[in-house]
Amino acid sequence: MKEIIFPRSLKEGDQIAIISPAGSVEEKQLEKGLEMIKQKGLVPVLGKHVFTKFSNGYSYAGTEKERISDLNWAFNKEDIAAVWASRGGYGCQHLLTHLQLSKFKKNPKWYIGYSDNTVIQSFLLKNNFASIHAQTIKTSSFGVTSESYDLIFDILKGEKPNYNVESNFLNKKGTIEGQLVGGNLALIYALLGTSYSFDFKDKILFIEEIGEKYYALDRMMMSLELAGVFRKIKGLIIGGMTNMGDEKDNKNYEESYDDFANQLISDRLKKYDFPTLFGFPNGHILDNRPLIIGANIKMEIEDKVMVQF
Repeated sequence: MKEIIFPRSLKEGDQIAIISPAGSVEEKQLEKGLEMIKQKGLVPVLGKHVFTKFSNGYSYAGTEKERISDLNWAFNKEDIAAVWASRGGYGCQHLLTHLQLSKFKKNPKWYIGYSDNTVIQSFLLKNNFASIHAQTIKTSSFGVTSESYDLIFDILKGEKPNYNVESNFLNKKGTIEGQLVGGNLALIYALLGTSYSFDFKDKILFIEEIGEKYYALDRMMMSLELAGVFRKIKGLIIGGMTNMGDEKDNKNYEESYDDFANQLISDRLKKYDFPTLFGFPNGHILDNRPLIIGANIKMEIEDKVMVQF
């Protein structure tokens, strides 16, 4: 396995580029997050098209050309120290074939985001760069936990997180170490069979999801099964599963960890014996604790559950 490159720690006064690589966003939705960055002694710098809107069957934050322009600017501008996505949604896949890392490779930066940003994080890991799977700027307006953001800033300062996780009866016990890959399940599924897909061999895979019908969740799990993903990984972490199924029929619809979704996933994994952790606090949930994609982690699942970076 090639050595993974971790961007440098940020210091007071460093600039963080704010870009919108996917869906459109309103200015007021970013106000709280931008103020939070300033309070930490860092300087948010907005991409030219952060608030641009382009409607083409979906409200994108600009055309593909505009969005890739902002992302390449943020990745390659010398005095930018980190890049933080304003939101996810849909559109990051448009950008993969146009991403440029020429100057980024000489001056790596943390990329922060989740959801649709999973595809950019997979691209970065393909090029041996770690990234932070965590809250976007927009989610700061949703009433998320303060720890969700505080822990991001801790990572940006050079600290590594360690998590104690509530035990779940669906867990499969065991202790393993390995490189963490993954993110949003729909995007992992969308990249299967492409040159941008994660390398799953001997990795610990993380998945989370929101707003899918149960049959769609099962279809994605079946695709991973048929692609041999579960024969390759050495461990699995399941994060938030929320707004799943039909709202009118699902009493757990607003919960962070949907009971039926977790049971469905567990049923699909019955023939595998790798350690499996359910209910990790990361995903489209209010308590979204950051994960470092590309980092080596130790996962201990016994009566007590720990994930250590």
